[in-house]
Amino acid sequence: MVITYKTSAKLEAHELSDLFKASGIKRPVEDLNRVKNMIDNSNLLVTAWDGEKLVGVARALSDFSYCCYLSDLAVDKEYQNQGIGHELVNEIQKLIGEESNLVLLSAPEAMEYYPKIGFEKAGNAYIIYRKK
Repeated sequence: MVITYKTSAKLEAHELSDLFKASGIKRPVEDLNRVKNMIDNSNLLVTAWDGEKLVGVARALSDFSYCCYLSDLAVDKEYQNQGIGHELVNEIQKLIGEESNLVLLSAPEAMEYYPKIGFEKAGNAYIIYRKK
């Protein structure tokens, strides 16, 4: 199996929704218009492919100067524990450069994963939760 990473792949909402379902990540997968907006309004999208099959995605927002927010990191459960998530993060880091911090909000079940791929826990984060 050879995984190909792309930064120029155009994704359809149903493709990303299907990947979210296959990865177990909790996103509004049934609201394809919302998923489409998530794709269209991101300025960084790195995808991982096994042939024609989408197996991973890293979706982020960045100013390319100071900060980048990694809003989604999802890998199909059948492809997890093979370094794909780590490589998706590496690809995002290459795109944002050395001057930008890469930050994320972790799902509770993923808290142990992120330190393994280079993230440090930050105790000074705050959030205003969405209403929907």
